[in-house]
Amino acid sequence: MLIRLTPVALRGYRQGWLVPDIVAGVTLAAVAIPEVMGYTTISQTPIVTGLYTVIFPAAVFALLGASKLLVVGADSATAAILAAGLLVTIPGLTPQSPNWVAMCALTAMVCGVLLMLARLLRLGFLGDFLSASVLIGFLSGVGVSVLSGQIPEMLGVAKGTGNWFEQQWAWLTEIPRISWTTAGFAAATIIIILAFKRFAPKIPGAIVAVIGLIIISAVTDAARHGVAVVGSVTGGFPPLGLPQGITAGDALNVAGVAFSCFILIISQSAATARSFAMKHGDRVDINRDLVGLSAANIAAGLSGTFVVNGSPTKTQILDAQKGRTQVANLTLATVVLLVTLFFTAALADMPKAVLAGIVFLVGLDLIDVTGLRRIYARRRSEFAIAAATGIAVFAWGVIQGVVLAVIASILEIIRRQYNPKDFVITTTHGAPSFQPAAPGHQSEPGLIVFRYDAELFYANANRFVDDLEALVDNAPDPVRWVILDAASIDDIDYSAGISLAGLCDYLDAKAVTLVLARADTSLLHVLNVYGLKHRFPDSRIFPSLSEAITAFRGETQPEVGHHVQTPDDARPGNRAT
Repeated sequence: MLIRLTPVALRGYRQGWLVPDIVAGVTLAAVAIPEVMGYTTISQTPIVTGLYTVIFPAAVFALLGASKLLVVGADSATAAILAAGLLVTIPGLTPQSPNWVAMCALTAMVCGVLLMLARLLRLGFLGDFLSASVLIGFLSGVGVSVLSGQIPEMLGVAKGTGNWFEQQWAWLTEIPRISWTTAGFAAATIIIILAFKRFAPKIPGAIVAVIGLIIISAVTDAARHGVAVVGSVTGGFPPLGLPQGITAGDALNVAGVAFSCFILIISQSAATARSFAMKHGDRVDINRDLVGLSAANIAAGLSGTFVVNGSPTKTQILDAQKGRTQVANLTLATVVLLVTLFFTAALADMPKAVLAGIVFLVGLDLIDVTGLRRIYARRRSEFAIAAATGIAVFAWGVIQGVVLAVIASILEIIRRQYNPKDFVITTTHGAPSFQPAAPGHQSEPGLIVFRYDAELFYANANRFVDDLEALVDNAPDPVRWVILDAASIDDIDYSAGISLAGLCDYLDAKAVTLVLARADTSLLHVLNVYGLKHRFPDSRIFPSLSEAITAFRGETQPEVGHHVQTPDDARPGNRAT
């Protein structure tokens, strides 16, 4: 009973972990507090709502999630999706207003419901539908959108309207009217954070910059010199309850925005939780994490804040500080709650340019130049998709970028299945060789051993048939047998079944024998269901390639001394047997 009542992420806890967890949680709070306050400049909500994202949501995930390290709170990408989506779907809604905050909270609750449905339906696998390359491109695009959005605040000039290009042109034309004092605070913020990251990485430069520049702002009365400051911040215990003034119709209005956040939360949180769990040899339970993420977002909505997500950056910080479990995140929530209750008055003199500088660096970190270079070097097609996704995010819109990212990932799956590798297996000096299935290739006189590295379905079935027919028609010697290496084919849909029947007719007309090698029982069952089993009697089904080739030679009586070896475990690339 005690084990059942213990949160999954805390089971097996050791006393020796307590002090490192508490120290890691306090250190994480020093980094997270200025960061989540900065995210409110993206979500366009009051500063205190950023603090709220790491109080109840982080605590709830710690108690209900499975990941030992995943840090849940405000995130730049979901904040960008949220703000961009609400501006489009609910025209006339004013950022920073009570109605805006209520819609943000409602979106978090709807997102929580979607995450719970995903858990009930065991849809944790949806996190795998945003490929790593698409996710890198998407987050890089968000990074460009985020950092460019902070430039007007950093320079003390008016922020333009319109699309991304119009907004950049707007601040460029305002350069002659820069507030140099404001720009100085922004520059100081960036320099301090980068200096500590370079020379004293264990000290959170962001909190040093915030505290130091608040003191300078107060002493110099920066607000009287044209520097925009945060002003009075209403602190206290987070408000609990449903957002005020919402209706069922409002829930439908924000459903699209919530769904976009939902897709990114599943993908980013699952990838983060999986990577850190594997690093420490822990078990990954994405569906259980969905419960925690769902409850965290519902808690966010009920405590007056916006959508929360698993944060890769904060999780990395926690791991670097030797945090071991969610006790560190419970410590984080406690520290932030104390700040919210007793110290928000100290934030009044903080220049907004300081927050803008912090978020500018967050956006810069999101642009994964190293990852993009690696993709470019290893797979150009995926780089093109990543680049297109990233450009769409900042040039077209974050919501549109999410849609494009999902579509691009799905199309990439279809493309790979539509155009898989296919080979003619031959031998060179007795060793197996995989030649591209180009017309004119054969395994040996009269024989084609054909391997197709994908399941057969409606999109690739005709290409499969065309490639094999071209091999038969253009073989140097009249083809007697075609051996289909079916090791990679364990299913055939109805359309592909029709195409396969047509291929059998074609080969029969040419007096070519089609046999199967390494076909598993699931494929044979499908062939039987489609009425194709009679095309492949037992005499035409072989458990291995070597046995199939031996049968061919026994039937055709090749010349003495001609010997070809084709090991059954031969594979192109690194495919498993």
